[in-house]
Amino acid sequence: MSSNKLTAKLMIQGTSSSVGKSVLAAAFCRIFYQEGYKVSPFKAQNMALNSFVTADGGEMGRAQVVQAQAAGVDPDVRMNPVLLKPSGPTGSQVVIMGKSHGNVTALRYHGEYQRMTWPYVTEALHGLLDEYEILVIEGAGSPAEVNLKSNDIVNMRIALEADSPVLLVADIDRGGALASVVGTLELVEPEERAMIKGIVFNKFRGEIKLLQPALDFIEQKTGIPVVGVVPYFKIRIPDEDSVAISEAQEKPSVALDQQLDVAVIRLPYISNFTDFDALQDEADVAVRYVTDPANLGKPDLLIIPGSKNTLADLRFLNESGMGDQIQALRAQEVPIIGICGGYQMMGRLVKDPLHTESELEEMPGLGILPMVTEFYPQKHTVQSKGTVLSDQGFFKGCTGDTVVGYEIHMGRSSLDEGHSPLFNLTSNGETNLDGLQNGNSYGTYLHGIFDNDSLRSSLLNWLWERRGMERPVEASLSQAALRELAYNELADLVRQNVDLERIREIMGLRAES
Repeated sequence: MSSNKLTAKLMIQGTSSSVGKSVLAAAFCRIFYQEGYKVSPFKAQNMALNSFVTADGGEMGRAQVVQAQAAGVDPDVRMNPVLLKPSGPTGSQVVIMGKSHGNVTALRYHGEYQRMTWPYVTEALHGLLDEYEILVIEGAGSPAEVNLKSNDIVNMRIALEADSPVLLVADIDRGGALASVVGTLELVEPEERAMIKGIVFNKFRGEIKLLQPALDFIEQKTGIPVVGVVPYFKIRIPDEDSVAISEAQEKPSVALDQQLDVAVIRLPYISNFTDFDALQDEADVAVRYVTDPANLGKPDLLIIPGSKNTLADLRFLNESGMGDQIQALRAQEVPIIGICGGYQMMGRLVKDPLHTESELEEMPGLGILPMVTEFYPQKHTVQSKGTVLSDQGFFKGCTGDTVVGYEIHMGRSSLDEGHSPLFNLTSNGETNLDGLQNGNSYGTYLHGIFDNDSLRSSLLNWLWERRGMERPVEASLSQAALRELAYNELADLVRQNVDLERIREIMGLRAES
């Protein structure tokens, strides 16, 4: 167990995946940050295709980046020492302390490889415990998965290592929440059960008085207090993985007088779909994710997003008929933007001779952009900042403006002669050129591109001009301002619906002055 007795800890575990652990952890990070504490998030192992690059070039899960922002601290790979990025049905790329260690099958990972990562996890955990006043720890899935417990490095083993009290969270919106709480408590070991100090029911809709008999029952049955019932809410906090968009109902193209229709192709291995949160935050934009070519329609803007397996997703475009639809939209001069993997797919050819991402060695691209991409074993992970070079298309409104973002890719793209890049970027002190345009089609490696307020406004104004209209809304708040408002709103909602005094007592914190 931890010897860091001066650091207060709180661990959020769930009865299953998607109960809201990540968002609740972010809420507690912001609550304690507002109270003046130095707070850090921690999640030993994350499985997600949404990742981020830190200032020193390390890759980590996006959920812990959100939690770090809520805590008012810079993201640090120690907050998520192990990241698994699924690259196929039975395998993932393993990222340890921010660096890729290649692809590993699930069977191998849940044995020797997972045991190998434990020292990295404990070093990161105790390093954060030494530096922060409060550590908000997130578990993964459920602590009661008996087939996986022997090599657990993310749930109860962490609670015991950190000597952290646990709040058990259940999603009451889906039904069966009482049984899932009781079942989880029955399946964990006695010493693990003793770490669970409170129960939280999340995503509640309805009248709390009607729920009270169930709360009384669960406390009597388990002997563990219910310390919160958090209502179902819609606050713009980035989702951890693609479950949210996978569960969203696919919508066909609809002409909207007051909103632009932005279609994002929902690739099988879509990654970093948080790139589009900034567009979703705009009142005059409707973002929808599309898998069926029949639902693509004729949007105002088509986006091909990032991918963890570019060649496999390129094959999906070709075999599903989506590739033909993309070409048809291009012929109709519909604007198309590709980001990272989507950018690579828009070129003439994608080559992977060393099988860094898949068993495929090469595949013709969509042929929209005049370039060739080749994959290399070393991953390029950097934060980038630079200026807009282009003065064509929607860039007319932001030429020379500053852009910031981050890059995560193993491919290197070579532009055909005579074509100019979109951006001049500086990363780790080195200058490089990025992006390409051909007609109304654009591509870039820069994730977070739409978070740049001037570029996003320029794009939306241009899209409305293409309709022959002026933009019907004023420019929105900056993304940074919207993010701060969302974190504060989330903290207020959770604060009002949990017993914070009881939670502080569980953590060993002094009463709030």
